[in-house]
Amino acid sequence: MYLYGASGHAKVIIDILRANGKDVEALIDDNPDVKELCGIPVLQNAAEINPVIVSIGNCQTREMIVNKIRANNPKETIFPTAIHPSAIISPSASIGEGTVVMQGAIIQTESKIGKHCIINTKASIDHECEIDDFVHIAPGCTLSGNVHIGKGTWVGVGTTIIQGIRIGKNCYIGAGSVITRDIPDGCKAYGVPCKVVG
Repeated sequence: MYLYGASGHAKVIIDILRANGKDVEALIDDNPDVKELCGIPVLQNAAEINPVIVSIGNCQTREMIVNKIRANNPKETIFPTAIHPSAIISPSASIGEGTVVMQGAIIQTESKIGKHCIINTKASIDHECEIDDFVHIAPGCTLSGNVHIGKGTWVGVGTTIIQGIRIGKNCYIGAGSVITRDIPDGCKAYGVPCKVVG
């Protein structure tokens, strides 16, 4: 198992993998000054990294790295999930490849989590939510039932989203927001109640 990105986020994923009895062989990072993380070697170049989890919090950067790995590896890359044993996940929920589910997160019945998402510490995702690829749900967020979040969106720490809300792709939702209305694609929004500001 490899991780791409030697950061604080990678440290949490290492803990998740270790809690599941899995080892990380090495990390890959573009910074030549980083030589090790949590006692694991950090490489700047690797001919083939497979299987690999992209351990980068930024949604757009994570997508760029996934596409780079796919382009550089001659055979199909395996992107496993990393789910902490303390997470509570409904048997009817689905989770896409490369997604990380952190400590204490809850994913309820028939929710669909896309590829390469981050469901961070103590995030709560209720029934029938749909989270598209490369989304980051930050620590302590609460999503009520039937919420839809578009590709590449970042939902900031402690945000609350009422039932049935749709948030577009590539949005940035500020920490502590309370979302009571739909948010279009590509917006920056925050506040109580949440308002589009850019």
